[in-house]
Amino acid sequence: MSAAAQHRRTRTSRLVRKLAVAGTGVAVLALPLIGATSASAATPTVQTVQTAATLGYSNTLDGWIRASLAVMAEHGIPGSYDGIYRNIIRESSGNPWAINNWDSNAAAGTPSKGLLQVIDPTFNAYHVANTSWDPYDPVANITAACNYAAQRYGSIDNVWGAY
Repeated sequence: MSAAAQHRRTRTSRLVRKLAVAGTGVAVLALPLIGATSASAATPTVQTVQTAATLGYSNTLDGWIRASLAVMAEHGIPGSYDGIYRNIIRESSGNPWAINNWDSNAAAGTPSKGLLQVIDPTFNAYHVANTSWDPYDPVANITAACNYAAQRYGSIDNVWGAY
């Protein structure tokens, strides 16, 4: 092959590579524009996590119970202020950071946590939408525990001992 032919092929190969790279770059740049018109690019709805503060209640035991009762009413979960308060005082003395590190649940690796001393599997199974996924969050803990008690005992009001 002559030197002129070899030079021409190299120049052609370079040109083809440049066009391929440029074409890929244009395609990559165009993807966000194309995707922005599709339904998949729709902005997701952001849900506010319901806490005592977001619901307009004080960050106290009274506020946590009242906020939980509001969330429970939205979801048809039965329970009363007195039933919740009685169980909280028995379970945690009103300490949202309470944790039981000594019973059989703790020995199995799942200690009871929060105001109503809920273990993680129960909290996750009975979690109520739009509340925090943190079992130490007072509203999330109360609401999940009351949801569990409603399913198992009819209401938190029917719980008079460890559950």
